[in-house]
Amino acid sequence: MIRSKAYYVMFFIPLVYFLVFHYVPMFGILIAFKNYNVFQGVFDSPWVGTKYFRQFLTDPYFYKLVRNTLLIGLYHIMFSFPAPIVLALLLNELKHHVFKRFVQTVSYLPHFLSTVVVVGIIVNFMSYDGIMNQFMGLLGLEPVHFLMSPEWFRSIYIGSEIWQGIGWGSIIYLAALTAIDPQLYEAATIDGANRWKQMIHVTLPGIAPTIVILLLFNIGAVMNVSFEKILLLSNGSNQDASDVIALHVYRRGLISSDFSYATAVGLFNSVIAVLLLTFANRVSKKVSETSLW
Repeated sequence: MIRSKAYYVMFFIPLVYFLVFHYVPMFGILIAFKNYNVFQGVFDSPWVGTKYFRQFLTDPYFYKLVRNTLLIGLYHIMFSFPAPIVLALLLNELKHHVFKRFVQTVSYLPHFLSTVVVVGIIVNFMSYDGIMNQFMGLLGLEPVHFLMSPEWFRSIYIGSEIWQGIGWGSIIYLAALTAIDPQLYEAATIDGANRWKQMIHVTLPGIAPTIVILLLFNIGAVMNVSFEKILLLSNGSNQDASDVIALHVYRRGLISSDFSYATAVGLFNSVIAVLLLTFANRVSKKVSETSLW
């Protein structure tokens, strides 16, 4: 009986956390449909319907904001998402346990660095007088304004995402690899399959459900780029590539105090993400029979 009460207490604490910090704030969505005034509050502010949604859709920056957000999100899926899978497959082939542990430790560490520290490292490497340009100077090449160039912004952002997340992301895939029945590899070896064919016909199908589920999560987060990193890396020169929806919400909501407009833009961003996730989930369910619901 006492043990059952302990379970209920353990369940109650996270339940209260989610109710207070996740569900109660959802009432703030009403601000998107009102001309919100701080002194009047959410419920007493006048209704304006879809005014701020229409205002955002006709904003001259609308196309650029959506384009940049989607491009960064798609590049993340194309390059950052497969990187942990590749690392997990490579680590799975390592037989030297000490070296394997060393590689895992080194690849995990960047995950625990704060975004500010990561951006500081990027600036030290990629600034005009940074390590990269100094190295290029030794090769007789002209220095490049990496951090001020829109052409380089997405590459720098995605590269830092891969470096920071590849090790931590590989943990789930390594766990999935351990669940594959060793007898399948033995049968493949008897059939004459080399390591490459074993990976194609045994390993990848074995972790396919895990890959699909995590891919769906990434598709759902395609509109949610790393706001802190983009805020710290963006400047007036690379704005054509760095100006994303999250940054626009920050400027209009926190700097300009246009809370209703910022809430409407944030809600628009969330709705697009939900639609993408729903569509991807339906496609996944039909193609692979693996889905979130």
